[in-house]
Amino acid sequence: MAEIFSKTLTKDSILERVGDIAQICDARLMSFQDGRAEGVKTVEVTTGSGLSFTLVPSRNLDISRASFNGMSLAWQSAVGESSPAFYQPEGMEWLKNFFGGLLTTCGISYSSHPCEDEGESLGLHGRIANVPAQDLAIRKSWDGDDYRISVTGTMREVSVFGHNLVLERTVETSLGAKSLKITDLISNAGFRPSPVMMLYHINPGWPVMSEDSRLYASVSSSSYFDERAEKEADQWDRFSAPEADYAERCYLHSMRPGKDGIVKLCLVNEKLNIGVFEKYPAAEFPYFVQWKMMGRGEYVVGLEPGNITGNRAAMREDGSLEILEPGATRRFSIELGVLSGKDDVESFISEIRE
Repeated sequence: MAEIFSKTLTKDSILERVGDIAQICDARLMSFQDGRAEGVKTVEVTTGSGLSFTLVPSRNLDISRASFNGMSLAWQSAVGESSPAFYQPEGMEWLKNFFGGLLTTCGISYSSHPCEDEGESLGLHGRIANVPAQDLAIRKSWDGDDYRISVTGTMREVSVFGHNLVLERTVETSLGAKSLKITDLISNAGFRPSPVMMLYHINPGWPVMSEDSRLYASVSSSSYFDERAEKEADQWDRFSAPEADYAERCYLHSMRPGKDGIVKLCLVNEKLNIGVFEKYPAAEFPYFVQWKMMGRGEYVVGLEPGNITGNRAAMREDGSLEILEPGATRRFSIELGVLSGKDDVESFISEIRE
């Protein structure tokens, strides 16, 4: 049964109160009509709990906007929602089409910083975030007293004489939910082994992230991508107000899962008692990158589980590059949600510390 508007209600009790369930919970296919986003499809999802988010089928079913009771949860870059037609793969050009959002997916045959790997020139963070979904399916149905929503799409990273990787993504939520679940299945549909690199670029922004915020996570060890991060090794969980000329800090954390094998972490604005949480299986995501960017207008923290520690050339050289054999499938899954109120926040933090 759904817990909604301070009541636990059956299907019949809910339907007695509405003409159409879309009044309180819906997933609606829409599209932009002008600017850089003209023609870009979205699925606007509302759960009735106060959680709303925007899936972008034109961009890998990633999540651009997300809010709770009208309060933004995710950083939006100045690029905004933008057509994949503007994507440029070379070097750092990926940034010119990076909308930020609650989730931008990096991968899936390469990710991280540009490099040369086996004669192939690879740009920043891969192609998949700019690949449109096909076979899009939006399902909304009752399951007993629960009303469930799922959105599924398939993306392909493929080239002649190259890789043939298929990503099937399913995003699920339900009436009254304050979270969503993502399940990604990456299959090697080709006839040669292929690297598989996945990073979930999850981007909480103001007001969830502020000088009043703290990141709670069970970190067993950390290393650093730059000297700035190393000098602030004891400040990874704290944040400042926006700063002029701020240079990003990047950390690589080893996360300690709970007894159930699940890693849990949350970013909490401790004055507002509002937060964003992540839950994911440690076996699916062996590494965690934290991107700390306190710049003016670029005020964001990236909380990024993945299977990468660097670019493809570096990981191939040190033997850590994951290879997917022909016909094999690799699973990645995560739950993202909102914490609201002191009790909600404290309960989740206690789970992290267990």
